[in-house]
Amino acid sequence: MGSDASTVIGVIIGVLVLIFVITTIAKSVRIVPQTVSLIVERLGRYSRTLDAGMHFLVPFIDRVRAGVDLREQVVSFPPQPVITSDNLVVSIDSVIYFQVTDPRLAVYEIANYITAIEQLTVTTLRNVVGSMDLEQTLTSRDQINGQLRGVLDEATGKWGVRVSRVELKSIDPPASIQGSMEQQMRAERDRRATILQAEGVKQSQILTAEGEKQSAILKAEGQAQARVLTAEGEARAILQVFDAIHEGDADPKLLAYQYLQTLPQIANSASSKMWIVPTELTAALQSISGGFNGTGGAPSSAPADGPGDGDGGSVNSPEARARRARRMEQSAKIMSNPADALAEAQRQAEAAVADATTAGTRSGQPFSQEVQAGQEPSAPVPPPVSPYEPRPGEPTQ
Repeated sequence: MGSDASTVIGVIIGVLVLIFVITTIAKSVRIVPQTVSLIVERLGRYSRTLDAGMHFLVPFIDRVRAGVDLREQVVSFPPQPVITSDNLVVSIDSVIYFQVTDPRLAVYEIANYITAIEQLTVTTLRNVVGSMDLEQTLTSRDQINGQLRGVLDEATGKWGVRVSRVELKSIDPPASIQGSMEQQMRAERDRRATILQAEGVKQSQILTAEGEKQSAILKAEGQAQARVLTAEGEARAILQVFDAIHEGDADPKLLAYQYLQTLPQIANSASSKMWIVPTELTAALQSISGGFNGTGGAPSSAPADGPGDGDGGSVNSPEARARRARRMEQSAKIMSNPADALAEAQRQAEAAVADATTAGTRSGQPFSQEVQAGQEPSAPVPPPVSPYEPRPGEPTQ
């Protein structure tokens, strides 16, 4: 019995010793993970800081006080009421980004550095926002963030904590102020829209007026060019007709025949209710009757007075034809300038009228008051003279 009891006691003691040894070994060996630091105290006093890896401690003498996370941490604080300089209460949410740089200071210099950072953020935020009005608070977030970061970084430096960033998540003014701000922004947008619309209408009217101006200028220039070209064409047509008549040497019978061909065209007009026989008709009939009688409307044997006496003064003379050719060349040269072309056309028309008058004077026909009265509408028309009655100065048969 005694031996059995001693054996049991020895077994128990051996088991206890084994458990003690295992516990001692477990307490003396520590494996520290990455980004974590352990604060070790020896007999209640700071001994050292354990970094990542495996470390050995003295059993029952060394003790791990705390483990500190070395990663950058993000802490979001609840909304805090803050009063602005214009006595408006706004609610501000903030976010702090910080990192522990010295684990020993973070453990021994402050009891709870997270709570300390939160309270310091609230007080600093109220101090900064209290010096601003609502509009500055809403538009100066970067300025507020910079001031908060500077104050927090300076205060937390002795705690072994570095504040990297401070951000304001939201700034919420009172509901009544939000309604007023919305109305103000709506009015501002309406004002800008009205200004932009007015500017658009103004630019549209300006462009329309410029377009109408350019169109009117172009139309006027086109009409002026058309009139100049029309006048040039008429002048050249007059000259060509005049040259053709004189170069063809038309006799009075042909002219009288053409005159009679024109009279039916006047009478055939649908709008003609009545037509008046010109006073020159008797002279034309006289020329026709003279042509059939064999006289041919020959001019008088007496030479015509005037500057065109002799061969050099005839309208069909080489000098007259050369003069008309020179006029045609001059008119072709001034075609490039519309103003000069118009003036030249008027001058040539006046010259053509003068030549026609001279040709009629030198045609050899006797003077007729009826013809002169027809050419001068303002003069009284003498009574028609019968072709059977003798003219003044002619011998009676």
